[in-house]
Amino acid sequence: MTTVHPALERADALFELGRYDEVKALLGQRLAEDPEDVRAWVRLARCHLRCEQEADQALEAAERALALDPEDIGALIQRAYALRAVGGGRFPETEGVLREVIRLAPDYWVGYAMLADWLFRIRIVQFGAANGGQVTREAMDGFLRESGELAQEAIRLGPEELFPYEVAWLIADMAGNRTVADQMDQAILRLDPTHQQALARQTRKAAAAPGVKATQAATLYADALAAAPDSASMQKGLDHASYRLLRGVRWLAVLCVLLAGVGLDLFATEGDSRRSLPLSPGQRLWDLVPMAAIWAVGALLRYRRLRTGVRYNLRSLIRRGRWPRIVLGQAAWAMLCALLLTQVPWTERTVPQFVFWAGLVPTAATIWFDRRKNT
Repeated sequence: MTTVHPALERADALFELGRYDEVKALLGQRLAEDPEDVRAWVRLARCHLRCEQEADQALEAAERALALDPEDIGALIQRAYALRAVGGGRFPETEGVLREVIRLAPDYWVGYAMLADWLFRIRIVQFGAANGGQVTREAMDGFLRESGELAQEAIRLGPEELFPYEVAWLIADMAGNRTVADQMDQAILRLDPTHQQALARQTRKAAAAPGVKATQAATLYADALAAAPDSASMQKGLDHASYRLLRGVRWLAVLCVLLAGVGLDLFATEGDSRRSLPLSPGQRLWDLVPMAAIWAVGALLRYRRLRTGVRYNLRSLIRRGRWPRIVLGQAAWAMLCALLLTQVPWTERTVPQFVFWAGLVPTAATIWFDRRKNT
């Protein structure tokens, strides 16, 4: 078992805390004591890579480590990262470095996964440079196929590692292979149930499936947010599903307006006998019964059955969004018109007809207008 120098252990602890200036100072002291400490040079390269505009220093540190031990895997990997970050067209050089990692450590998954992630990008750069910046679909498919084989080898060697699956998902997604991409998402979520990107993709897919209602979609997003509460994309999905739920209340209000119009015989055609006006107080009170049933079943009961998180989000969405407030305002306006139609003892139908259309047309028009809006 290799003993790690105490200075390097302290450097590792500081690195995890993000205190990179202290790491560099500590490693500088260690290298002043022993300039042939390969592990210190590798750690210094890694630290420079975490700092902005220090890719040149990272490359220099990695090359100092390789000068001491040309077959050090850690130094080779840091040199690959540095070559990618340093710019100046040196990114394609990383292929040779990573192939050396694979040659020296054929059973180490990292070399395969990194090369899979970068190789198709390297090929695009090389092909584009040779063909005026154009990359054909056939060439792209070949690049992705080559990278995909490396990613599958990385998965075989590191079946419990997350990064190879992420790379394989990216390659499958770029190739348009939804079946493989879904399989990779499922594997990612098996290893990390809170993985935000995979969780968001699978939740969106489930919520957008044919036949999934707004309530089901909201529940799916609420469950996903419980696992990954910081996911902005899933919060957006929950907001959209919640807005779909809110839009449903306008249909309830429109139905009440239609029932009120029917109760006053506003739609009677010529030759039909109409109900005499004004309606009796008992009839006017009775007209409230179907409206109450519509709201009890269509809104209150559904609201009570929603997940607690969805209910909270509905209230939050109303506070945050302009269109949710418009939706509720339109529903309230339509219901006011319905109540005026049923509870005022009208003696003729001219004014009720105006009230009916005033309650129906603006609400119905807005339902059509905002059908694609989220918030």
